[in-house]
Amino acid sequence: MSSRRLMKLLAVVNVIAWAGFWAFGYLALSAETHSDSQILIASLLAAAGLFTGIFTYLRLVRATERSGYAKSSARTTRELRDAAQDKWETRHELG
Repeated sequence: MSSRRLMKLLAVVNVIAWAGFWAFGYLALSAETHSDSQILIASLLAAAGLFTGIFTYLRLVRATERSGYAKSSARTTRELRDAAQDKWETRHELG
């Protein structure tokens, strides 16, 4: 499967996942006369939509950065991150 087709598939799955999250989340939160098992199932489906939506969104972002379609996000190197952590720890030493 080409990367372009994969990105389209991820975009469709992303939209469906977020729609499921909002639809089932609303059902779970607004249910007054439903049984506990129906609320539990709606909550689980909303959680599945949330996690799938986040996962596919992050995959889409990564794919667009790699393809050059989107600007890369600013990332620090491990050395800069470790130096900043050491500086913070020496400034905020306990004891």
